[in-house]
Amino acid sequence: MHSFTELVSKFEERFTNSLPFPASPATLYDPCRYFLQLGGKRVRPVLCLMGNELFDEISEDAWHGAFGIELFHNFTLIHDDIMDKAPLRRGQQTVHTKYDMTAGILCGDVMNIYAYDEIAKIKTALPQVLRVFNKTAMEVCEGQQLDMDFERRNDVSIDEYLHMIALKTSVLLACSLKIGALAGGALGDNANKLYAFGVNMGLAFQLQDDYLDAFGNAELLGKQSGGDIIANKKTYLHLKAIESANATQRKEIDELILHNDEGKVKAMLSLFTATGADVQCRDAVAHYSKLAFDCLEDVAIPSKRKQPLVELANYLLMRDK
Repeated sequence: MHSFTELVSKFEERFTNSLPFPASPATLYDPCRYFLQLGGKRVRPVLCLMGNELFDEISEDAWHGAFGIELFHNFTLIHDDIMDKAPLRRGQQTVHTKYDMTAGILCGDVMNIYAYDEIAKIKTALPQVLRVFNKTAMEVCEGQQLDMDFERRNDVSIDEYLHMIALKTSVLLACSLKIGALAGGALGDNANKLYAFGVNMGLAFQLQDDYLDAFGNAELLGKQSGGDIIANKKTYLHLKAIESANATQRKEIDELILHNDEGKVKAMLSLFTATGADVQCRDAVAHYSKLAFDCLEDVAIPSKRKQPLVELANYLLMRDK
């Protein structure tokens, strides 16, 4: 069994040496190469490899799955950056900023096509793999649309928010694990339990991210604390504070939303604490973390084989940055 760190290293080497893009037209493929060399945590493709290794040695099918998942994930990031009008990604210019809008759109499009080409190379359980991949691709689009819809709404509920982050973040983690498991010959029940593990882990991860953006150490995070507050993002903390606020606190929240004064972040953090939203967010992280580990425990393979996944989940869910 390999650790997450070992598999990231193996993935980086194979992925870098296997990029499928031709030289011409350079105006299409250079932006693709540029974006992929920006790197990333590679959590999703490595989860595919880890899901595969639970059941057997890592197969070529799993590598194709990992490549396809990483290409698809990067396609979504390129198009998300366009929709968000984001100038930077991982500290570097986004594709549409460095090149132009046409390059960003077409670069994302072709990367998605190459992702499907990689998935189509899988030989084991391909019909099941395609079903979960197609379903996930549609759900990720739905999650992004809901996220954008929520920016224009002032009546978003906690349940709606959890549904949105499940679609936007969790399902691709779950899909990665399930494709790896199916490629390793896993039977339906084991593959489905791994999928559920991925969904709940993704929910806990995103809720932890919401909490850290507000209360995390800016130095450790490598970014300004309270960015979500400044942007008036409807995070779990934000929605819980509104849900739990008394009339006076609700008025304060409404006033803070309208302005980006110097003291906005500090004032909103105080309201998160006063309304108990901070504790409720931590409780939600613990709740979905437990659900995730319970699902992993139910996967019918020896505990020793699950250890690398347990260690990765603990790292992702107990992190402080």
